[in-house]
Amino acid sequence: MKENLRNNLLNPTTLFGLILLIGSMYVTDQPYLIMLTAAQIIFIPLLLRLIIGMNRFTIMITWLSMLSVFLLQVGFTSGLEMYLALIYVFFTFFVALNGLKRFVKRGFTNWAEISIDVGMMYLFIGGLWFFAYVTGIDTGFGTLITWLTAIHFHYSAFLLPVSLGFFGRLHRSTLYQRVVPILLAGPMLVAIGITFWPLLEVLFVLFYIVAIYTLIILAFRTRFATRLQARLIRVSYGSLGVTILFSMMYALGRGFGNWSVSIDFMLMFHGLINCVFFGMMGVIGWVASPPASKGDTWTFPVSNIRGRFNDFGESHPGLVDNLNDFVETESLPDTIVHFYKHTEEYKLRASVKWANWFKPLAWCYKLISERMQQLNLPLSSKMVDMTGQILTVDPSLDGRHRPRAWVRRVKNSTVFVAIYSQHESNGRTYMNIALPLPFSSMIGILQLCERNNSLILTSEGQGDAGIYLAVGKNRMKLPLSEHFLIQEKNEGSLTALHKMKISGVHFLKIDYWIERKR
Repeated sequence: MKENLRNNLLNPTTLFGLILLIGSMYVTDQPYLIMLTAAQIIFIPLLLRLIIGMNRFTIMITWLSMLSVFLLQVGFTSGLEMYLALIYVFFTFFVALNGLKRFVKRGFTNWAEISIDVGMMYLFIGGLWFFAYVTGIDTGFGTLITWLTAIHFHYSAFLLPVSLGFFGRLHRSTLYQRVVPILLAGPMLVAIGITFWPLLEVLFVLFYIVAIYTLIILAFRTRFATRLQARLIRVSYGSLGVTILFSMMYALGRGFGNWSVSIDFMLMFHGLINCVFFGMMGVIGWVASPPASKGDTWTFPVSNIRGRFNDFGESHPGLVDNLNDFVETESLPDTIVHFYKHTEEYKLRASVKWANWFKPLAWCYKLISERMQQLNLPLSSKMVDMTGQILTVDPSLDGRHRPRAWVRRVKNSTVFVAIYSQHESNGRTYMNIALPLPFSSMIGILQLCERNNSLILTSEGQGDAGIYLAVGKNRMKLPLSEHFLIQEKNEGSLTALHKMKISGVHFLKIDYWIERKR
């Protein structure tokens, strides 16, 4: 712990920031501005050091941004304010870009890391509001409100999500996963409420309060790396429990005209507590014992094929060569095993049922899918004949083991072009299915199991199982899941139920009737 504090607090960047902060406190005639300055030149560089490290370029742009903020405080830079503010905006854009890169490499798979990514991307919004404040851009609000919005996106939208992400590296629970989305959406929702309707602001702050106090409870139930870290983080989150109550009183005053809490009080009391107790103690707590990232990384093979693909080879009999590679087949009906090895000998009929809430989106997507001829499902739930072929694909083009494409059509429209392969990871063989898209590919990694004489294929399994978007070398996990249940109806015929969810909410069901051709 002492070594961490020495390396992170006594490094040249932090020492430079402390010198600039002391200088800012000495020259400024508006002390409340120091609260934002402290975040810009101390707190943010310290946390970035823990998240992305410090190479030469990162050090250079960080020092330039810190110096620009200090010079803006000094006030002897008449005519240069816009350029100095632009330097800081560029720095926040750099941070946001790194957050986006982190997210694309991993996707929707780990709320702790997602929280850090979102905080880094939020900082750019804070940089834009700071630019508007410095240059006097008319935002529709007064100068002070513009500054308060800038500090809001530095503390509530950067420091809190990053701290929440570090906390998630130590604590994993269902309650944590429910709290994180509320706290991540909170800064934007509160800003929307302030802009459009004070009563909406009150409602959003109320949700925020529930989430904050839940986080405080979780912090007292969590074992931290050291006692010092536990005390600092609990004080940090506890201070939010105090200041958020005054935010509610201020919001109620805006909504009902009873100003029991003035903006001057919010600046001095609310701002000072957030700066010292939440910001400073929270940052020192994480710097003292930085928790290691537990973000998932994916190394399974993905198809190299992108966009519309027509370079198929010869006809192939089935989707797999041996179903035993994926699942024990002794308890499965012979028809299911035969279907996967000799898929060409079967005909399909399908009924597509979209969830009511998703139908407007399905109508919009249909305009795109008809042009792509991919994921081009019917909008009607009427039973349709689904014809198709299974064709070989050149492994040198695809890059995976023995790929073959299942091209399915309804009348003259292509519904799916799914390129099947397989890969093994940690002793389990997964079905590796690629659906080529413009400049990318959607990848379904399915885990197979037998249950009650039925075959289940699911993306909700363990290990690599999931639905991903492959862009370049990145494999981004999507908040989608799919589940197939295949059962024998009688000898030579099967039924299959395909369900899909987005963020756990059902949006699509497809019923298949599969019969052997006579």
